[in-house]
Amino acid sequence: MIEYRFNEPLDPAEIARVFDAAGLRRPTGDLARIGRMFDNSNAVLSAWAGNRLVGVCRALTDFAYCCYLSDLAVDAAWQKRGIGREFLGRLRAALGDEVAVILLAAPGAMTYYPRVGFELADNAFVIRRKR
Repeated sequence: MIEYRFNEPLDPAEIARVFDAAGLRRPTGDLARIGRMFDNSNAVLSAWAGNRLVGVCRALTDFAYCCYLSDLAVDAAWQKRGIGREFLGRLRAALGDEVAVILLAAPGAMTYYPRVGFELADNAFVIRRKR
C-alpha cells in the first residue's frame, strides 16, 4: 500500500537516494542543494511504502495560471505501479483546471509523458544551468 503526502518535509539524503534509484541526474552529492530545491518548492508530493520514501514529485506554481513540474522520480524498484500517474493526478487536483503544467523531460522520459496526458510543445526556450 502506497501512502501519498503533500508538502511534508523530506530528508535531503532520502530524496537523493530516490533520485539515484530512479536514474535521474540530479546533484545528489550536494545534499544542501537538494534541500534548497525542495525547501523552495511550493508543491511537493511524496510516496511512501511504510516508512520508506519511494517517490517524489516537486513543482513550483502560482496555483492560478502555471505550474512548472521540476521533478518526478520513482525508485526503479517501485516503478510501473502507477505512482507517477498518481502524483500527476494529485498535482492536477491541487492545481485545478485553470493551471497549465509545464516540464522539461529527461531524455529517458520522452515517451512517458505523452502517455500520461502531456503534449509536446515546440515553443519553449531554456537557458541551461552551468552546473
